[in-house]
Amino acid sequence: MTQDTQIQAVEKLIGPLLKDDIFLVYIKIKPTNNFKIYLDADSGLGIEKCIKINRALYKIMEEMGMYPEGDFSLEVSSPGLDEPLKLLRQYKKNIGREVEIITNDEQKKEGLLTAVSEEKIKIEFTEGKGKKAVLKNEEIYFTDIKQTKIQIKF
Repeated sequence: MTQDTQIQAVEKLIGPLLKDDIFLVYIKIKPTNNFKIYLDADSGLGIEKCIKINRALYKIMEEMGMYPEGDFSLEVSSPGLDEPLKLLRQYKKNIGREVEIITNDEQKKEGLLTAVSEEKIKIEFTEGKGKKAVLKNEEIYFTDIKQTKIQIKF
């Protein structure tokens, strides 16, 4: 089984386990059959839900005999704040948060994520300092975005 086939198989198995507003972000496999499954939820994803899904999925994979020798492992978590946003649903969930965007031409843009549509996002930022400070808005198309990360401000 190729990695893609394994990922597709696990995606099918995990689908029915995702209740409420929980959604799959992505799955990756390390060479030792270590599945790293990243989930998120519109209302936030607690560790208890990750543990519950991990146990249920592990049991299903074991019972199906996907790996007859039992030589696989699962890690179910939400993507860390340092992980780039991947899905439209993640962008929508993070409206109102500060983001850092790297465009395809390597420009760095920072601002408050204020709106998200199917094809673009809108950020708000301040240009200039003191009395010359001006609040600006910019729309950026997803096709121009290389990476978007949430900024943690203290």
